[in-house]
Amino acid sequence: MSQAAGEPSEGWQLLDDQLCFALYAASRAVTARYRPLLDELGLTYPQYLVMLVLWEQDSISVRDLGTSLQLESSTLSPLLKRLEAGGLVRRERRAEDERSVAIRLTEAGASLRERAARVPLAIGDAMGLTSEQDAMAKQLLRLITANVTNG
Repeated sequence: MSQAAGEPSEGWQLLDDQLCFALYAASRAVTARYRPLLDELGLTYPQYLVMLVLWEQDSISVRDLGTSLQLESSTLSPLLKRLEAGGLVRRERRAEDERSVAIRLTEAGASLRERAARVPLAIGDAMGLTSEQDAMAKQLLRLITANVTNG
């Protein structure tokens, strides 16, 4: 007997059958694995994500940074204040638009990149995925994000 679209499958109430729980557990496990590595850098995981964007593109508007990280400005502002207080970034008004604020790396923020280079390698080793599995996992997670965001 086939199942109609939208009907729950047998066992739908079992925790282990919930994709959302698998995502939640994986996210918590990966974030926990990051913690000791990032503690050595003096960063939290969200701060690390900000730094990744800035290491890729040194000057970025707060708005574009929020878009890249899928964060609201109310979440992003305290992160940026802490990074600025730590001497890793600076906020500057853009000359072409005084209402827009650009985030730039300081020398200390730029030099932290070298120390952070081992983080992705350590996390990749911990995940134990082949390069094909890694690419497939990212592709599926991006699809889920897009579908849930747009649906």
